Amino acid sequence: MNFCDKFKHIMVLTGEPSGDLHAGHLVRKIKQLRPNIYFSGIGGPHLEQQNVDLFYNIDQLSAMGLTEVIMQFKQIKNAFNLFKKKLNTHRPDLIILVDYPGFNLKAAQYAKTHYTVKILYYVTPKVWAWKKSRLKKIKKYIDHAALILPFEEKIYKKATIQSTYVGNPLMDDYPENISKPFFRLNPLSSKQKDSVIIGLLPGSRKAEIKNLLEIMIKTADLIQQKIPNVSFIISQASSIQKSRLKTFIKKNTPHRLFHINEGPVKDILIKSDLVIAASGTVTLEAALCCVPTIIIYKMSSISYWIAKLVIKIKYAGLANLIVNKEVMPELLQNDATPERISKKALYMLDHLDYFEKQLQMVRKLLGNKGAAKRTANIAIHMLT
Repeated sequence: MNFCDKFKHIMVLTGEPSGDLHAGHLVRKIKQLRPNIYFSGIGGPHLEQQNVDLFYNIDQLSAMGLTEVIMQFKQIKNAFNLFKKKLNTHRPDLIILVDYPGFNLKAAQYAKTHYTVKILYYVTPKVWAWKKSRLKKIKKYIDHAALILPFEEKIYKKATIQSTYVGNPLMDDYPENISKPFFRLNPLSSKQKDSVIIGLLPGSRKAEIKNLLEIMIKTADLIQQKIPNVSFIISQASSIQKSRLKTFIKKNTPHRLFHINEGPVKDILIKSDLVIAASGTVTLEAALCCVPTIIIYKMSSISYWIAKLVIKIKYAGLANLIVNKEVMPELLQNDATPERISKKALYMLDHLDYFEKQLQMVRKLLGNKGAAKRTANIAIHMLT
């Protein structure tokens, strides 16, 4: 073993539960290649499980939309100040940024301006959706970008940014044998159900719970009027307290239709016939399970107005963007009403086979598993 390995230090920065999940997998793969590396950073439970020395927890950092971010400005500032302090007192050999671009690009700029340190970006900013100008910062401050979406390759190549398409990390978590077509074709694996199960995935941010869960519960009530034997599973993100969800449900409906799932969202996707989900990474997870999904989203009017001005993409859902076709219906902002969502859900429940087949195209376009391992190899190479 190289003696200097003992002194290698990687700092990992992420700000949301999904980024924390991917960061945790990446750290584990790096440790398998080089066990004696010290890890520090900003993250959550998945990085904690890998014994990363966290100097700030992400509980207070998950926000989306202008007004939501402004409300958390103090927490974000505190996290950034701690980052600067740690950078000065225990300088890393490599910084790995995972998603959370608003914070992470500023961190990269500060680090590169004041210190000599290499920076790897995994789960890069969505420049294909908005803020394409970020490519200039990425080119200036990032040494290597590990891309997870196939259509990003062309964008980064055109911008002459050092990058590698490593594949999508969800391919490791969602092998083909957990998809709905597999269960249907394998009677021993399928579960006999006498009721319809619908998954409700309101997101991991507090603002999303506030904006979406009430809509989902009212939608569930409307569906139950048409399908009496329906039940609903609500996903509880690690950043949301179960008591808060229970109080919210009790306040908004008299029915006992709901079960709260504290485990991985995968548990819900495997059981569900249909999913109603907040726009985000979870919709791609649903696509890999071939679970017919309705994508909904609602934010403050100001945030939505600004988003409409700057976001120039055809679809909100990743599955739809990858296939370049609406394989998951999208009902956003004013269209995200219980009446419209329930109507769409009832139609899809009558045509499940069609929507399942549409989603099979997503997996074919994402490539092979092993994204975290390929990114880990890039990280190790950058340490030498």
